[in-house]
Amino acid sequence: MNMRSFWWLALAFTLTWIWLEWMQFSAQKEQVNLQTSTAQEVPLASDNASVAPADTSVPGANIGSVSNGAVPVVQDGIVSAQRITVKTDTLQLVIDTQGGDIRDAKLLQYGATKDHSQPFHLMSDQGPLIYMAQNGLATSNSAKLPAPTHKDVWTAAKSEYVMNGDTLDVPLTWEKDGIKVTKTYKFTKGRYLIDVVYQVENQASENWTGSLYSQLVRNSHNPEENFMMYTYTGPVLYDGNAEEKYVKHSFDDLNTQSVTGQNVTGGWAAMIQQYFLSAIVPNQDEQNRYFAKPVGDGRYAVGVVEPLVEVPAGASGELSSQLYIGPEKQDVLAEIAPGLELTIDYGVLTFLAEPLFWILDAIHGFVGNWGVAIIMLTILIKLVFYKLSETSYRSMARLRKFQPKLQQLKENYGDDKAIFQQKLMKLYKEEKINPLGGCLPILIQMPVFIALYWVLLYSVEMRQAPFMLWIQDLSAQDPYYILPIIMGITMFIQQKLNPSAMMDEMQQKVMKLLPFIFTFFFLWFPAGLVLYWVVNNILSVAQQWYITKKIEAGEESK
Repeated sequence: MNMRSFWWLALAFTLTWIWLEWMQFSAQKEQVNLQTSTAQEVPLASDNASVAPADTSVPGANIGSVSNGAVPVVQDGIVSAQRITVKTDTLQLVIDTQGGDIRDAKLLQYGATKDHSQPFHLMSDQGPLIYMAQNGLATSNSAKLPAPTHKDVWTAAKSEYVMNGDTLDVPLTWEKDGIKVTKTYKFTKGRYLIDVVYQVENQASENWTGSLYSQLVRNSHNPEENFMMYTYTGPVLYDGNAEEKYVKHSFDDLNTQSVTGQNVTGGWAAMIQQYFLSAIVPNQDEQNRYFAKPVGDGRYAVGVVEPLVEVPAGASGELSSQLYIGPEKQDVLAEIAPGLELTIDYGVLTFLAEPLFWILDAIHGFVGNWGVAIIMLTILIKLVFYKLSETSYRSMARLRKFQPKLQQLKENYGDDKAIFQQKLMKLYKEEKINPLGGCLPILIQMPVFIALYWVLLYSVEMRQAPFMLWIQDLSAQDPYYILPIIMGITMFIQQKLNPSAMMDEMQQKVMKLLPFIFTFFFLWFPAGLVLYWVVNNILSVAQQWYITKKIEAGEESK
Protein backbone atom coordinates (compact mmCIF):
# COMPACT_ATOMS: atom_id res chain seq x y z
CA MET A 1 0.00 0.00 0.00
CA ASN A 2 1.62 3.29 -1.09
CA MET A 3 1.05 6.57 0.71
CA ARG A 4 -1.53 7.74 -1.80
CA SER A 5 -3.68 4.72 -1.01
CA PHE A 6 -3.09 5.23 2.68
CA TRP A 7 -4.30 8.83 2.67
CA TRP A 8 -7.40 8.06 0.67
CA LEU A 9 -8.15 5.12 2.97
CA ALA A 10 -7.66 7.30 6.04
CA LEU A 11 -9.98 9.91 4.59
CA ALA A 12 -12.62 7.30 3.77
CA PHE A 13 -12.50 5.83 7.27
CA THR A 14 -12.70 9.22 8.93
CA LEU A 15 -15.70 10.32 6.90
CA THR A 16 -17.32 6.94 7.51
CA TRP A 17 -16.74 7.42 11.22
CA ILE A 18 -18.64 10.69 11.19
CA TRP A 19 -21.64 9.45 9.23
CA LEU A 20 -21.69 5.83 10.38
CA GLU A 21 -24.79 6.34 12.48
CA TRP A 22 -26.72 7.72 9.54
CA MET A 23 -25.60 4.92 7.24
CA GLN A 24 -26.50 2.29 9.80
CA PHE A 25 -29.99 3.59 10.48
CA SER A 26 -30.86 4.37 6.86
CA ALA A 27 -29.83 0.92 5.68
CA GLN A 28 -32.66 -1.55 5.10
CA LYS A 29 -32.76 -4.09 7.93
CA GLU A 30 -33.96 -7.62 7.44
CA GLN A 31 -36.93 -8.40 9.65
CA VAL A 32 -36.31 -11.81 11.11
CA ASN A 33 -39.31 -13.91 12.13
CA LEU A 34 -41.67 -11.04 11.34
CA GLN A 35 -44.48 -10.89 8.81
CA THR A 36 -45.68 -7.64 7.29
CA SER A 37 -49.13 -6.25 6.78
CA THR A 38 -50.48 -3.04 5.29
CA ALA A 39 -53.62 -3.13 7.41
CA GLN A 40 -54.22 -0.26 9.82
CA GLU A 41 -55.55 -2.63 12.50
CA VAL A 42 -53.40 -5.44 13.88
CA PRO A 43 -55.25 -8.76 14.17
CA LEU A 44 -54.48 -10.78 17.24
CA ALA A 45 -54.28 -14.08 15.42
CA SER A 46 -53.92 -17.22 17.47
CA ASP A 47 -53.59 -20.94 17.10
CA ASN A 48 -54.55 -21.82 20.63
CA ALA A 49 -56.71 -20.66 23.50
CA SER A 50 -53.81 -19.16 25.45
CA VAL A 51 -53.64 -16.09 23.27
CA ALA A 52 -56.14 -13.65 21.86
CA PRO A 53 -58.57 -14.95 19.22
CA ALA A 54 -58.18 -14.17 15.53
CA ASP A 55 -61.21 -11.90 15.28
CA THR A 56 -59.92 -9.47 17.88
CA SER A 57 -58.31 -6.14 16.99
CA VAL A 58 -56.53 -3.41 18.92
CA PRO A 59 -58.64 -0.26 18.62
CA GLY A 60 -56.94 2.53 16.68
CA ALA A 61 -55.00 5.11 18.67
CA ASN A 62 -56.77 8.35 19.46
CA ILE A 63 -55.80 11.72 20.86
CA GLY A 64 -59.00 12.00 22.87
CA SER A 65 -60.27 15.08 24.60
CA VAL A 66 -58.23 17.98 25.89
CA SER A 67 -59.62 19.24 29.17
CA ASN A 68 -58.46 20.83 32.35
CA GLY A 69 -60.45 19.30 35.20
CA ALA A 70 -59.75 16.06 36.94
CA VAL A 71 -62.73 14.15 38.27
CA PRO A 72 -65.14 13.12 35.46
CA VAL A 73 -68.35 15.10 35.35
CA VAL A 74 -71.63 13.20 35.00
CA GLN A 75 -74.32 15.19 33.21
CA ASP A 76 -77.53 13.66 31.86
CA GLY A 77 -76.02 10.22 32.37
CA ILE A 78 -73.00 10.99 30.15
CA VAL A 79 -69.50 10.88 31.64
CA SER A 80 -67.00 13.38 30.23
CA ALA A 81 -63.24 12.87 30.47
CA GLN A 82 -60.99 14.93 32.74
CA ARG A 83 -57.31 15.16 33.63
CA ILE A 84 -55.48 13.75 36.67
CA THR A 85 -52.03 14.93 37.75
CA VAL A 86 -49.60 12.48 39.35
CA LYS A 87 -46.31 13.47 40.97
CA THR A 88 -43.61 11.21 42.37
CA ASP A 89 -39.96 11.97 43.13
CA THR A 90 -39.01 11.04 39.53
CA LEU A 91 -42.08 11.65 37.36
CA GLN A 92 -44.81 14.17 36.84
CA LEU A 93 -47.62 12.70 34.73
CA VAL A 94 -50.98 13.68 33.37
CA ILE A 95 -53.52 10.84 33.02
CA ASP A 96 -56.64 11.44 30.96
CA THR A 97 -59.71 9.55 32.11
CA GLN A 98 -60.55 9.25 28.39
CA GLY A 99 -58.95 5.84 28.02
CA GLY A 100 -56.86 6.19 31.17
CA ASP A 101 -53.93 7.21 28.94
CA ILE A 102 -50.71 8.82 30.08
CA ARG A 103 -50.84 11.99 28.00
CA ASP A 104 -47.98 14.00 29.48
CA ALA A 105 -44.74 12.98 31.18
CA LYS A 106 -41.97 15.09 32.69
CA LEU A 107 -38.75 13.68 34.18
CA LEU A 108 -38.20 15.65 37.38
CA GLN A 109 -34.54 14.69 37.85
CA TYR A 110 -33.57 15.79 34.33
CA GLY A 111 -33.78 19.43 33.32
CA ALA A 112 -35.00 20.69 29.99
CA THR A 113 -32.13 23.18 30.21
CA LYS A 114 -28.88 23.34 32.11
CA ASP A 115 -30.34 25.49 34.91
CA HIS A 116 -33.07 22.86 35.57
CA SER A 117 -35.68 25.61 35.69
CA GLN A 118 -38.06 23.22 33.94
CA PRO A 119 -38.05 19.38 33.97
CA PHE A 120 -37.43 17.49 30.74
CA HIS A 121 -40.70 17.05 28.84
CA LEU A 122 -40.73 13.57 27.31
CA MET A 123 -44.42 13.03 26.49
CA SER A 124 -47.17 15.41 25.46
CA ASP A 125 -50.44 15.56 23.53
CA GLN A 126 -50.14 19.33 23.02
CA GLY A 127 -48.12 21.22 20.41
CA PRO A 128 -45.87 19.72 17.74
CA LEU A 129 -44.91 16.63 19.78
CA ILE A 130 -47.64 13.99 20.17
CA TYR A 131 -46.36 11.19 22.39
CA MET A 132 -48.41 9.12 24.86
CA ALA A 133 -48.85 5.70 26.46
CA GLN A 134 -52.14 3.83 26.03
CA ASN A 135 -53.48 0.51 27.25
CA GLY A 136 -56.78 -1.31 27.51
CA LEU A 137 -58.56 -4.65 27.39
CA ALA A 138 -59.57 -6.26 24.10
CA THR A 139 -62.11 -9.05 23.56
CA SER A 140 -63.04 -11.03 20.48
CA ASN A 141 -65.72 -9.67 18.19
CA SER A 142 -67.96 -12.58 19.21
CA ALA A 143 -67.65 -11.88 22.93
CA LYS A 144 -70.92 -10.96 24.64
CA LEU A 145 -69.39 -9.20 27.65
CA PRO A 146 -67.67 -5.82 27.21
CA ALA A 147 -64.14 -4.67 28.07
CA PRO A 148 -62.75 -1.12 28.46
CA THR A 149 -60.39 -0.01 25.70
CA HIS A 150 -58.27 3.14 25.62
CA LYS A 151 -61.28 4.88 24.03
CA ASP A 152 -63.58 4.39 27.02
CA VAL A 153 -63.99 6.87 29.88
CA TRP A 154 -62.82 5.91 33.36
CA THR A 155 -63.60 7.46 36.71
CA ALA A 156 -61.14 8.56 39.41
CA ALA A 157 -61.60 9.40 43.07
CA LYS A 158 -59.20 12.37 43.06
CA SER A 159 -57.86 14.97 40.66
CA GLU A 160 -54.32 14.95 42.04
CA TYR A 161 -52.03 12.28 43.45
CA VAL A 162 -48.71 13.06 45.15
CA MET A 163 -46.26 10.48 46.48
CA ASN A 164 -45.62 10.95 50.19
CA GLY A 165 -44.19 7.55 51.05
CA ASP A 166 -42.36 4.79 49.19
CA THR A 167 -45.28 3.86 46.90
CA LEU A 168 -48.24 5.51 45.21
CA ASP A 169 -51.33 3.89 43.64
CA VAL A 170 -53.56 5.71 41.17
CA PRO A 171 -56.78 3.67 40.60
CA LEU A 172 -59.28 4.22 37.79
CA THR A 173 -62.58 2.37 37.56
CA TRP A 174 -64.95 1.35 34.75
CA GLU A 175 -68.18 -0.63 34.95
CA LYS A 176 -70.66 -1.95 32.39
CA ASP A 177 -73.05 -4.92 32.00
CA GLY A 178 -71.91 -6.61 35.20
CA ILE A 179 -68.19 -6.21 34.48
CA LYS A 180 -66.25 -3.95 36.82
CA VAL A 181 -62.63 -3.15 35.99
CA THR A 182 -60.13 -1.29 38.17
CA LYS A 183 -57.00 -0.12 36.40
CA THR A 184 -54.22 0.90 38.81
CA TYR A 185 -50.97 2.66 38.00
CA LYS A 186 -48.47 1.69 40.72
CA PHE A 187 -45.43 3.88 41.34
CA THR A 188 -42.35 3.20 43.49
CA LYS A 189 -40.05 5.82 44.96
CA GLY A 190 -36.85 6.36 42.99
CA ARG A 191 -38.04 4.37 39.98
CA TYR A 192 -39.25 5.17 36.48
CA LEU A 193 -40.90 1.75 36.11
CA ILE A 194 -44.68 1.76 36.50
CA ASP A 195 -46.79 -1.32 37.18
CA VAL A 196 -50.09 -1.33 35.30
CA VAL A 197 -52.60 -3.71 36.94
CA TYR A 198 -56.13 -4.50 35.72
CA GLN A 199 -58.48 -6.10 38.27
CA VAL A 200 -61.55 -7.60 36.55
CA GLU A 201 -64.63 -8.42 38.66
CA ASN A 202 -67.09 -10.54 36.70
CA GLN A 203 -70.57 -10.00 38.20
CA ALA A 204 -72.28 -11.30 35.06
CA SER A 205 -73.82 -14.73 34.58
CA GLU A 206 -71.23 -16.03 32.07
CA ASN A 207 -67.47 -16.16 31.74
CA TRP A 208 -65.52 -13.07 30.61
CA THR A 209 -62.44 -13.30 28.38
CA GLY A 210 -60.06 -10.55 27.36
CA SER A 211 -56.45 -9.59 26.63
CA LEU A 212 -54.40 -6.71 27.94
CA TYR A 213 -52.85 -4.63 25.18
CA SER A 214 -50.48 -1.67 25.52
CA GLN A 215 -49.12 0.74 22.95
CA LEU A 216 -46.90 3.78 22.69
CA VAL A 217 -48.08 6.39 20.21
CA ARG A 218 -46.06 9.32 18.89
CA ASN A 219 -45.37 11.36 15.81
CA SER A 220 -41.96 11.77 14.21
CA HIS A 221 -41.29 15.22 15.67
CA ASN A 222 -38.05 15.26 17.66
CA PRO A 223 -37.43 18.51 19.57
CA GLU A 224 -33.92 17.34 20.54
CA GLU A 225 -32.79 16.63 16.97
CA ASN A 226 -29.33 17.89 15.97
CA PHE A 227 -28.95 18.41 12.22
CA MET A 228 -25.21 17.62 12.43
CA MET A 229 -25.49 14.56 14.70
CA TYR A 230 -28.00 11.95 13.56
CA THR A 231 -29.47 9.75 16.29
CA TYR A 232 -32.31 7.28 15.84
CA THR A 233 -35.78 8.21 17.06
CA GLY A 234 -38.59 5.70 16.66
CA PRO A 235 -40.01 2.25 17.46
CA VAL A 236 -37.99 -0.78 18.52
CA LEU A 237 -39.12 -4.37 19.02
CA TYR A 238 -37.20 -7.09 20.88
CA ASP A 239 -37.60 -10.82 20.39
CA GLY A 240 -35.16 -12.76 22.53
CA ASN A 241 -35.74 -15.92 20.48
CA ALA A 242 -35.00 -14.46 17.04
CA GLU A 243 -31.63 -14.44 15.33
CA GLU A 244 -31.85 -10.66 15.05
CA LYS A 245 -33.29 -9.90 18.47
CA TYR A 246 -33.24 -6.11 18.46
CA VAL A 247 -34.95 -4.55 15.41
CA LYS A 248 -35.71 -0.91 14.65
CA HIS A 249 -38.78 -0.08 12.60
CA SER A 250 -38.36 3.50 11.47
CA PHE A 251 -41.30 5.81 10.87
CA ASP A 252 -40.50 5.84 7.15
CA ASP A 253 -40.56 2.03 7.01
CA LEU A 254 -43.91 1.88 8.78
CA ASN A 255 -45.40 4.20 6.17
CA THR A 256 -45.00 1.41 3.62
CA GLN A 257 -45.61 -1.65 5.80
CA SER A 258 -46.97 -2.39 9.23
CA VAL A 259 -45.39 -5.10 11.36
CA THR A 260 -47.09 -7.97 13.15
CA GLY A 261 -44.84 -10.35 15.03
CA GLN A 262 -45.24 -14.03 15.77
CA ASN A 263 -46.00 -15.20 19.29
CA VAL A 264 -42.94 -14.37 21.36
CA THR A 265 -41.98 -15.53 24.84
CA GLY A 266 -41.14 -12.39 26.79
CA GLY A 267 -39.84 -9.53 24.68
CA TRP A 268 -40.66 -5.82 24.85
CA ALA A 269 -41.64 -2.83 22.71
CA ALA A 270 -40.22 0.68 22.98
CA MET A 271 -40.05 4.17 21.54
CA ILE A 272 -36.48 5.43 21.80
CA GLN A 273 -34.64 8.68 21.25
CA GLN A 274 -31.28 10.03 22.32
CA TYR A 275 -30.93 9.65 26.12
CA PHE A 276 -34.59 8.75 26.90
CA LEU A 277 -37.21 6.10 26.11
CA SER A 278 -40.57 4.64 26.95
CA ALA A 279 -40.95 0.86 26.95
CA ILE A 280 -43.72 -1.69 27.44
CA VAL A 281 -42.54 -4.78 29.31
CA PRO A 282 -45.16 -7.56 29.50
CA ASN A 283 -44.89 -10.80 31.46
CA GLN A 284 -41.59 -12.35 30.39
CA ASP A 285 -42.84 -15.92 30.88
CA GLU A 286 -45.89 -15.57 28.61
CA GLN A 287 -46.48 -15.67 24.85
CA ASN A 288 -46.94 -12.09 23.62
CA ARG A 289 -47.64 -10.61 20.21
CA TYR A 290 -45.97 -7.36 19.11
CA PHE A 291 -46.92 -4.83 16.47
CA ALA A 292 -45.79 -1.54 14.94
CA LYS A 293 -47.97 0.50 12.58
CA PRO A 294 -49.05 3.96 11.43
CA VAL A 295 -52.33 5.10 12.99
CA GLY A 296 -53.06 8.21 10.95
CA ASP A 297 -52.44 11.94 11.30
CA GLY A 298 -48.68 11.38 11.12
CA ARG A 299 -48.68 9.20 14.25
CA TYR A 300 -47.27 5.72 14.81
CA ALA A 301 -47.94 3.01 17.38
CA VAL A 302 -45.72 0.26 18.74
CA GLY A 303 -47.05 -2.19 21.29
CA VAL A 304 -47.90 -5.64 22.55
CA VAL A 305 -50.96 -7.83 23.07
CA GLU A 306 -50.67 -10.23 25.99
CA PRO A 307 -52.32 -13.66 26.35
CA LEU A 308 -56.06 -14.06 26.73
CA VAL A 309 -57.35 -14.37 30.29
CA GLU A 310 -60.65 -15.95 31.29
CA VAL A 311 -62.55 -14.80 34.38
CA PRO A 312 -65.42 -17.13 35.42
CA ALA A 313 -68.83 -15.73 36.32
CA GLY A 314 -68.87 -14.45 39.88
CA ALA A 315 -65.07 -14.44 40.13
CA SER A 316 -62.28 -11.92 39.63
CA GLY A 317 -59.05 -11.98 37.66
CA GLU A 318 -55.92 -9.89 37.17
CA LEU A 319 -53.97 -8.76 34.11
CA SER A 320 -50.76 -6.75 34.41
CA SER A 321 -47.88 -5.22 32.52
CA GLN A 322 -45.06 -2.76 33.16
CA LEU A 323 -44.32 0.62 31.61
CA TYR A 324 -40.95 2.38 31.74
CA ILE A 325 -40.76 6.13 31.13
CA GLY A 326 -37.31 7.52 31.82
CA PRO A 327 -33.61 7.80 30.99
CA GLU A 328 -31.52 5.25 29.14
CA LYS A 329 -29.32 3.97 31.95
CA GLN A 330 -27.61 0.62 31.40
CA ASP A 331 -27.71 -0.71 34.96
CA VAL A 332 -31.38 0.23 35.44
CA LEU A 333 -32.63 -1.14 32.12
CA ALA A 334 -30.69 -4.41 32.37
CA GLU A 335 -32.55 -5.27 35.60
CA ILE A 336 -36.01 -4.70 34.10
CA ALA A 337 -35.99 -7.09 31.13
CA PRO A 338 -33.47 -9.05 29.03
CA GLY A 339 -32.05 -6.90 26.24
CA LEU A 340 -33.70 -3.65 27.35
CA GLU A 341 -30.25 -2.10 27.80
CA LEU A 342 -29.81 -2.41 24.01
CA THR A 343 -32.00 0.68 23.66
CA ILE A 344 -28.77 2.53 24.46
CA ASP A 345 -27.89 1.93 20.85
CA TYR A 346 -24.13 1.60 20.42
CA GLY A 347 -24.60 -0.04 17.03
CA VAL A 348 -22.70 -3.04 15.70
CA LEU A 349 -19.81 -2.38 18.08
CA THR A 350 -21.88 -2.80 21.25
CA PHE A 351 -19.54 -5.58 22.38
CA LEU A 352 -16.76 -2.96 22.56
CA ALA A 353 -18.85 0.03 23.61
CA GLU A 354 -20.38 -1.57 26.72
CA PRO A 355 -17.03 -2.41 28.39
CA LEU A 356 -15.71 1.05 27.41
CA PHE A 357 -18.67 2.66 29.16
CA TRP A 358 -18.14 0.40 32.18
CA ILE A 359 -14.53 1.61 32.43
CA LEU A 360 -15.60 5.23 31.89
CA ASP A 361 -18.24 4.91 34.61
CA ALA A 362 -15.72 3.30 36.99
CA ILE A 363 -13.25 6.16 36.41
CA HIS A 364 -16.02 8.67 37.02
CA GLY A 365 -16.74 6.95 40.32
CA PHE A 366 -13.22 7.91 41.44
CA VAL A 367 -12.78 11.37 39.93
CA GLY A 368 -16.40 12.60 40.05
CA ASN A 369 -16.14 14.52 36.77
CA TRP A 370 -17.18 13.10 33.40
CA GLY A 371 -14.81 15.38 31.47
CA VAL A 372 -11.83 14.21 33.54
CA ALA A 373 -13.07 10.62 33.12
CA ILE A 374 -13.07 11.07 29.31
CA ILE A 375 -9.49 12.37 29.42
CA MET A 376 -8.32 9.49 31.60
CA LEU A 377 -10.08 6.89 29.44
CA THR A 378 -8.50 8.40 26.32
CA ILE A 379 -5.06 8.16 27.95
CA LEU A 380 -5.76 4.57 28.97
CA ILE A 381 -6.75 3.64 25.41
CA LYS A 382 -3.60 5.29 24.06
CA LEU A 383 -1.52 3.25 26.50
CA VAL A 384 -3.21 0.01 25.43
CA PHE A 385 -2.51 0.78 21.77
CA TYR A 386 0.85 2.42 22.39
CA LYS A 387 2.89 -0.26 20.62
CA LEU A 388 0.54 -0.34 17.63
CA SER A 389 0.65 3.43 17.35
CA GLU A 390 4.41 3.34 17.74
CA THR A 391 4.68 0.94 14.80
CA SER A 392 2.49 3.19 12.69
CA TYR A 393 4.34 6.39 13.57
CA ARG A 394 7.73 4.75 13.10
CA SER A 395 6.73 3.69 9.60
CA MET A 396 5.51 7.21 8.79
CA ALA A 397 8.67 8.72 10.26
CA ARG A 398 10.86 6.53 8.06
CA LEU A 399 8.86 7.48 5.02
CA ARG A 400 9.26 11.12 6.04
CA LYS A 401 13.02 10.67 6.43
CA PHE A 402 13.28 9.31 2.92
CA GLN A 403 10.83 11.81 1.51
CA PRO A 404 13.51 13.57 -0.62
CA LYS A 405 14.26 10.26 -2.32
CA LEU A 406 10.56 9.60 -2.83
CA GLN A 407 10.15 13.06 -4.30
CA GLN A 408 13.09 12.44 -6.63
CA LEU A 409 11.53 9.18 -7.83
CA LYS A 410 8.28 10.98 -8.42
CA GLU A 411 9.99 13.67 -10.49
CA ASN A 412 12.02 11.16 -12.51
CA TYR A 413 9.39 8.46 -13.14
CA GLY A 414 6.06 10.08 -12.26
CA ASP A 415 4.85 9.93 -15.84
CA ASP A 416 5.42 6.17 -16.09
CA LYS A 417 3.46 4.52 -13.29
CA ALA A 418 4.79 1.00 -13.95
CA ILE A 419 8.45 2.03 -13.68
CA PHE A 420 7.65 4.33 -10.77
CA GLN A 421 6.10 1.45 -8.81
CA GLN A 422 9.12 -0.77 -9.56
CA LYS A 423 11.55 1.87 -8.34
CA LEU A 424 9.39 2.57 -5.33
CA MET A 425 9.26 -1.08 -4.24
CA LYS A 426 13.01 -1.33 -4.73
CA LEU A 427 13.50 1.68 -2.44
CA TYR A 428 11.22 0.14 0.16
CA LYS A 429 13.25 -3.04 0.08
CA GLU A 430 16.63 -1.27 0.28
CA GLU A 431 15.59 0.96 3.16
CA LYS A 432 13.59 -1.80 4.91
CA ILE A 433 10.39 0.24 4.88
CA ASN A 434 7.07 -1.56 5.32
CA PRO A 435 4.43 0.44 3.36
CA LEU A 436 1.69 -1.29 5.36
CA GLY A 437 3.31 -0.43 8.66
CA GLY A 438 1.57 2.93 8.96
CA CYS A 439 -1.85 1.75 7.83
CA LEU A 440 -2.68 -1.52 9.54
CA PRO A 441 -2.19 -0.36 13.17
CA ILE A 442 -4.61 2.52 12.55
CA LEU A 443 -7.21 0.17 11.04
CA ILE A 444 -6.95 -2.15 14.05
CA GLN A 445 -7.66 0.74 16.44
CA MET A 446 -10.51 2.20 14.39
CA PRO A 447 -13.31 0.01 15.90
CA VAL A 448 -12.35 1.11 19.41
CA PHE A 449 -12.44 4.78 18.41
CA ILE A 450 -15.86 4.36 16.77
CA ALA A 451 -17.22 2.46 19.80
CA LEU A 452 -16.05 5.22 22.14
CA TYR A 453 -17.68 7.78 19.85
CA TRP A 454 -21.03 6.00 20.30
CA VAL A 455 -20.53 5.76 24.07
CA LEU A 456 -20.02 9.51 24.36
CA LEU A 457 -22.91 10.25 21.99
CA TYR A 458 -25.58 8.01 23.57
CA SER A 459 -24.81 7.92 27.29
CA VAL A 460 -27.38 9.96 29.23
CA GLU A 461 -24.73 10.50 31.90
CA MET A 462 -23.05 12.96 29.52
CA ARG A 463 -26.23 15.03 29.19
CA GLN A 464 -25.74 18.42 30.89
CA ALA A 465 -22.66 17.05 32.70
CA PRO A 466 -20.19 19.88 33.51
CA PHE A 467 -16.45 19.66 32.85
CA MET A 468 -14.66 22.88 33.84
CA LEU A 469 -14.31 26.54 32.90
CA TRP A 470 -16.51 27.32 29.90
CA ILE A 471 -17.56 23.68 29.27
CA GLN A 472 -20.60 23.21 31.49
CA ASP A 473 -22.43 20.65 29.34
CA LEU A 474 -20.51 17.81 27.70
CA SER A 475 -23.53 16.87 25.58
CA ALA A 476 -23.81 20.37 24.04
CA GLN A 477 -21.51 22.12 21.60
CA ASP A 478 -18.63 24.22 22.88
CA PRO A 479 -20.24 27.68 23.31
CA TYR A 480 -17.01 29.46 22.32
CA TYR A 481 -15.73 26.84 19.82
CA ILE A 482 -12.38 26.65 21.60
CA LEU A 483 -12.15 22.84 21.61
CA PRO A 484 -12.98 22.49 17.88
CA ILE A 485 -10.30 25.08 17.05
CA ILE A 486 -7.72 23.25 19.19
CA MET A 487 -8.74 20.03 17.46
CA GLY A 488 -8.16 21.63 14.04
CA ILE A 489 -4.74 22.93 15.10
CA THR A 490 -3.64 19.51 16.40
CA MET A 491 -4.87 17.89 13.19
CA PHE A 492 -2.86 20.41 11.15
CA ILE A 493 0.29 19.70 13.20
CA GLN A 494 -0.23 15.96 12.78
CA GLN A 495 -0.43 16.42 9.01
CA LYS A 496 2.89 18.26 9.02
CA LEU A 497 4.50 15.25 10.70
CA ASN A 498 3.25 12.88 8.00
CA PRO A 499 4.98 12.33 4.65
CA SER A 500 3.25 13.87 1.65
CA ALA A 501 5.61 13.11 -1.23
CA MET A 502 3.45 10.23 -2.46
CA MET A 503 0.48 12.52 -3.12
CA ASP A 504 0.05 14.64 -6.19
CA GLU A 505 -0.50 18.38 -5.93
CA MET A 506 -4.29 18.16 -5.96
CA GLN A 507 -4.33 15.51 -3.22
CA GLN A 508 -2.00 17.60 -1.08
CA LYS A 509 -4.36 20.56 -1.40
CA VAL A 510 -7.32 18.42 -0.37
CA MET A 511 -5.46 17.08 2.65
CA LYS A 512 -4.49 20.60 3.71
CA LEU A 513 -8.17 21.53 3.71
CA LEU A 514 -9.18 18.64 5.99
CA PRO A 515 -8.30 20.37 9.29
CA PHE A 516 -10.53 23.28 8.33
CA ILE A 517 -13.34 20.99 7.13
CA PHE A 518 -13.27 18.91 10.29
CA THR A 519 -13.08 22.00 12.49
CA PHE A 520 -16.25 23.23 10.79
CA PHE A 521 -18.04 19.92 11.41
CA PHE A 522 -16.89 19.73 15.02
CA LEU A 523 -18.31 23.17 15.81
CA TRP A 524 -21.68 21.45 16.34
CA PHE A 525 -20.41 18.24 17.93
CA PRO A 526 -21.02 17.63 21.67
CA ALA A 527 -18.15 18.98 23.74
CA GLY A 528 -17.50 15.52 25.23
CA LEU A 529 -16.79 14.06 21.79
CA VAL A 530 -14.55 16.97 20.83
CA LEU A 531 -12.72 16.70 24.16
CA TYR A 532 -11.95 13.05 23.47
CA TRP A 533 -10.71 13.89 19.95
CA VAL A 534 -8.55 16.78 21.19
CA VAL A 535 -6.88 14.70 23.89
CA ASN A 536 -6.33 11.82 21.49
CA ASN A 537 -4.81 14.18 18.91
CA ILE A 538 -2.49 15.83 21.44
CA LEU A 539 -1.22 12.44 22.64
CA SER A 540 -0.82 11.24 19.05
CA VAL A 541 1.10 14.36 18.04
CA ALA A 542 3.41 14.04 21.07
CA GLN A 543 4.10 10.36 20.37
CA GLN A 544 4.58 10.89 16.64
CA TRP A 545 6.85 13.92 17.15
CA TYR A 546 9.05 11.98 19.59
CA ILE A 547 9.40 8.98 17.26
CA THR A 548 9.97 11.18 14.20
CA LYS A 549 12.79 13.07 15.91
CA LYS A 550 14.45 9.81 16.91
CA ILE A 551 14.24 8.47 13.36
CA GLU A 552 15.58 11.68 11.82
CA ALA A 553 18.44 11.79 14.35
CA GLY A 554 19.39 8.23 13.46
CA GLU A 555 18.74 6.92 16.96
CA GLU A 556 16.63 4.01 15.70
CA SER A 557 18.73 0.93 15.00
CA LYS A 558 16.18 -0.59 12.66
